[in-house]
Amino acid sequence: MGKNRHKALGLSDEKVLEMYETMLLARRIDERMWLLNRAGKIPFVISCQGQEAAQVGAAFALDREKDYALPYYRDMGVVLAFGMTPKELMLSAFAKAADPNSGGRQMPGHFGQKSNRIVTGSSPVTTQVPHAVGVALAGKMEGKDLCTFVTFGEGSSNQGDFHEGANFAGVHKLPVIFMCENNKYAISVPIEKQLACEKVSDRAIGYGMPGVTVDGNDPLAVYEAVKEAADRGRAGKGPTLVETVSYRLTPHSSDDDDRSYRDREEVAEAKKNDSIITFAAYLKENKIFDDAKEKEMNDRIMAIVNEATDFAEAAPYADAESAMKYVYAE
Repeated sequence: MGKNRHKALGLSDEKVLEMYETMLLARRIDERMWLLNRAGKIPFVISCQGQEAAQVGAAFALDREKDYALPYYRDMGVVLAFGMTPKELMLSAFAKAADPNSGGRQMPGHFGQKSNRIVTGSSPVTTQVPHAVGVALAGKMEGKDLCTFVTFGEGSSNQGDFHEGANFAGVHKLPVIFMCENNKYAISVPIEKQLACEKVSDRAIGYGMPGVTVDGNDPLAVYEAVKEAADRGRAGKGPTLVETVSYRLTPHSSDDDDRSYRDREEVAEAKKNDSIITFAAYLKENKIFDDAKEKEMNDRIMAIVNEATDFAEAAPYADAESAMKYVYAE
């Protein structure tokens, strides 16, 4: 990854270590959720594994005191960076009453937390894109200095919601950062069967915005692209489409068997570019990190994950009587 690239981007040693720690925390929580699922303790997992660099690199490029995040279901790295806690994520996985996303009403990955400006996602994919455009329009009308940051997979970049949202944002020059997390697969469908163009970012020109494709396994490349997009948005120059290319290291979800459509060699090859390994190597190369610090960080994170697991498992479920709450006016 080269020498001191983070310094050229204005990032301190402490900041890039914090980025790595957030990536590692997302990975360890996700791995724990798979174990809990396989043990029959939680019903469903949809993973961030392989996409943490893009998620965390992007979140760190935003103003997390002002900007709004409209994440898609894999975005554990984004929501952790925006202030959601491991305990809150585990409460959601266990569908407990205190789950901040939905009070245990929604599947995991339907992130939403008003206090951290994380706008609630929905099960139909890409509905968050027009919502992000609407939030940006409202911010512009109210004269607020904010960007909206919305993510989606390359599969859902083929949905009408993406195209309508991108067109509206382009026409009205809204401060929206559209980030496509291209992990090569829309469930079982590989990218070459989804797109006739070479890159998702090739679509940007049709909506009057710049489009850029970056290495999604490189958090610094993603940071740079998203920072530039945020600066454009704040300057009134309109939206940007950023495509981050990585690889989904797990099946689509805990209900999917990816052996039916991907060979094991392909997955093993992709693991060589795992950002958890490559970014640690970059930090070590730049003398910010070493094996002892890595062990200390991992031990600290595992203690957090263990505590969050125990806390959420012991937490109460919602009362059955509350099932109709938030459905009808009261």
